[in-house]
Amino acid sequence: MSRTATDARPRATRVVGHYVHDMDAPAHSMLGLTALVEALAERGVDVAELFAGTGISPQAISDPQARISHRQKIALFGNVLRLTPEPAIGLIAGHRQRLSDFGVFGYAVISSATLVDAIAFGIRHVRLAGPVLEKSFRVEGDTAIFEARDVMALGALLPLATEFWFSSIQVLTERVLEGEFRGQRLLLPYPAPSYAERYEEFLRCPVAFDADVMQWQFDASILGMPLPNANPITADACASFCNRMLEDLADEPALVKTIKEACLNSMSDLPRAEQMAKQLHLSPRTLHRRLVEAGTSYQAIIDGLRERLAIEFLERTDLSVGEIAERSGFSDVSNFRKAFKKWTGQTPAYYRERAR
Repeated sequence: MSRTATDARPRATRVVGHYVHDMDAPAHSMLGLTALVEALAERGVDVAELFAGTGISPQAISDPQARISHRQKIALFGNVLRLTPEPAIGLIAGHRQRLSDFGVFGYAVISSATLVDAIAFGIRHVRLAGPVLEKSFRVEGDTAIFEARDVMALGALLPLATEFWFSSIQVLTERVLEGEFRGQRLLLPYPAPSYAERYEEFLRCPVAFDADVMQWQFDASILGMPLPNANPITADACASFCNRMLEDLADEPALVKTIKEACLNSMSDLPRAEQMAKQLHLSPRTLHRRLVEAGTSYQAIIDGLRERLAIEFLERTDLSVGEIAERSGFSDVSNFRKAFKKWTGQTPAYYRERAR
C-alpha cells in the first residue's frame, strides 16, 4: 500500500450481500457490460453478433439506464466466451470500471470514512449493481476475505465472471484508496487457464487454482485506513437512503420494485417512462396501465425517489443545493427548486434551515 496502514479493527467482521434471484427480473445495469463490449469491439468482434440471441438490443450498450435480466446477462457472457479472441477479456474489461457510474451507491462507497466502511456498504448493497456471483466479506484474525459462490451454476462461464468481478474490485479499491492495493492470495475453484500468468498482472497477488473455495484474502490491518475522499456525513446519508429504499422495496409490487431498483443505480440520469418500458420489454401503454393497477404512476415513483434523496442530503449533509440537485437527478438547479417546493411547500434552503 502507498499509504500507512492502521491496526484499527473493523466494526463488521462478516457482511453478506442481498440478492434478487428472479432470473428474468431486469436487475442488471449495462455498466460493466459496456466495458466488456468495448474491449471486444477493439479486438474486432462484431457487436451485433455479440448480442445475437440475448434479447438485448446493441443500442442498449450506450444507454446508461438500460437494465437486463440475469438470464440475458448469462447469454451475453456466453457470447463473450465464444467470440473473444482474447482469453483474458474478463480481467481486461474489469479494469475499466468507474465508481462514479454507480449513482448513490458509488457516492456512498467513495465517500466512506474507512476501507472497511466502503467494503461493508458495497457488499450489503451489491444487489443494486446487479451481481452474478453471490458475495460476502468477513475478517478472520489478521486476514480479510472476499468470498463468492456460484449461485447460478455458471459452469464454463465461471472463470469469465470471476475474472471480471475480481478485476473490477481490484481497480475500484485502488480508486477508493487513491493508491496501490495488493492482496495476499486468491483461491479459485477451477483449473488454471492457459493465460493464468495474467491473473497476477491484473490482480497483484499469488493465485491458487483448483481450490475448494473462491476467496480473495488480504491484510486486515488496512481496513481502518482513512480514505482520501472521506465524507462520513455524505456517506451516511447515501447509506441511510439506500438502506431504507431496500427495506421499503420488500413490500412493493414487483413492477414498482423493479423500477426503483433500476433508478437507484442511475439517480443522476433517470430514464423516461418510454425508456423504462423498453427496458422492461413492455409497451408504454402497458407500463402505465400496470402502474395504475398498482396504485401509482411512473412520475410518482421518480418524484418520490428524488424527493427522499434530496431531503436526505438537505438534512444530513453540507452539500450545496446545486450538488444536491445534480445528485437527485436534476440538470438544472432552478427546476430542482421548483420541484422541491411543489413536493414540500418550501424552498430547499428554507427546508434545510428548519430541519437544523
